[in-house]
Amino acid sequence: MMPANQRHVEIMDTTLRDGEQTNGVSFSPSEKLTIAQLLLTEVKVDRIEIASARVSEGEFAAVKAITKWAKANGFIQKVEVLTFVDGDVSVEWMLKAGAKVMNLLTKGSLNHLTHQLKKKPAEHFAEVAAVIALARKKGLDCNIYLEDWSNGMRNSREYVFQYLDFLQKQPVKRIMLPDTLGVLTPDEVKEFITAIVTRYPDIHFDFHAHNDYDLGTANVLEGVKAGAHGIHLTINGMGERAGNASLASAIAVLHDFLPEVKTSVAETSLYTVSKLVETFSGFRIPVNKPIVGENVFTQTAGIHADGDKKNKLYFSDLMPERFGRQRKYALGKTSGKANIENNLQQLGIKLSDPDLKKVTQRIIELGDRKEMLTQADLPYIISDVLDSNRIQEKVNIESYVLTHAKNLNPSATVKISIQGEVFEEHAQGDGQYDAFMNAVKKVYKKLKLELPSLADYAVRIPPGGKTDALCETVITWSHRNKEFKTRGLDSDQTVSAIKATQKMLNLI
Repeated sequence: MMPANQRHVEIMDTTLRDGEQTNGVSFSPSEKLTIAQLLLTEVKVDRIEIASARVSEGEFAAVKAITKWAKANGFIQKVEVLTFVDGDVSVEWMLKAGAKVMNLLTKGSLNHLTHQLKKKPAEHFAEVAAVIALARKKGLDCNIYLEDWSNGMRNSREYVFQYLDFLQKQPVKRIMLPDTLGVLTPDEVKEFITAIVTRYPDIHFDFHAHNDYDLGTANVLEGVKAGAHGIHLTINGMGERAGNASLASAIAVLHDFLPEVKTSVAETSLYTVSKLVETFSGFRIPVNKPIVGENVFTQTAGIHADGDKKNKLYFSDLMPERFGRQRKYALGKTSGKANIENNLQQLGIKLSDPDLKKVTQRIIELGDRKEMLTQADLPYIISDVLDSNRIQEKVNIESYVLTHAKNLNPSATVKISIQGEVFEEHAQGDGQYDAFMNAVKKVYKKLKLELPSLADYAVRIPPGGKTDALCETVITWSHRNKEFKTRGLDSDQTVSAIKATQKMLNLI
């Protein structure tokens, strides 16, 4: 049961503004609109920051499209734009774009103020006050960013408090505290935000973490514990340099470790929006990225799969179903019997113990060759193993060399053992497999044995797209007025055909 006195922490997603500063990423207006709609209607974040004012015509078009949709659907106050201390320029841009909430970028450290703006505090404060007054007069809400606030607290705390003393008298809704360069430790975040929230209890403060030391999520946790009223996050941790604190990771941490806190975010939508942004941005999610990475709900070791099967021994509060995902059991060289059984159970397949043992051994062999195996590969592996069970091997293809070169006919040299006697032949053909078959025919011609003719040749790969490990070749043979099929399985198409051929040689 959730505590009755939970406090709500606002989630502001800034993927479309700060996240788009990821090197090489630029969303189209239609992509921005789609992401904005998903964030507000499905993920249910409290607010979104969608752009910086004055950047480009494309940015203006994107903001206009989002604000038009947001206004029609009751979300306009949840849509925010970064603006600048530039007189009436950003304000007029906001009005033309249809936005209602501006996040004014100001200086949160004396170092930035002195060396970038070359101004005294009083000058900066007066210019900020003028922009806020104009924005309010034009009907805009105003939030304030304190750029480089983290270094401001470290090196010029008096200036930060002087500025906050001034801002508390201004008509602003929120004051945003960014760790602009991602330099803070969790202890510093806790100390700085505690000091500020204690001193200004009536002001809403947001914390904005960057991830340069990989401390973004830890800093978010400490910031909320210290009393921050809102946090800024991005999908997949996108952002400049090492990125921002990740939306999915931060939400999981807050929900699991701070029972006194609640957010509006729907966890089940986090994976969907992550994959969509991955597609739109071309910014690939690392497979081991918490919550949304491809591998994070996959058990690889056989002992873990066995423990899960017996009493969910390797489960934690991070259950994949929370995030619209499913637990998987990897297939590879570390797979045990339990891994295979868990996958077979999900497919609705049951094998006898001897067959299960053979399938497990085959998967381990494939894994030793570093082949990537998926659940979709399993039916093919089972078929190959069970097909091999019925064949008594009298013929073995010991080795072969296949060549393919420009302006030369493909060729093959084959060494083959037939009932203990070894033969070697070389031949050319229209392709590597044709050359291989021509070499085998030479061997059988010496023995005055007739080979079946090839009636059909089909190559199949498991569905789902992740199929670079295996392909199955099914060959239909015609022999003495009858047809039969053999199949081979390998990551190489020609090799899988050779394996199917060896099975044929043992059946005739």
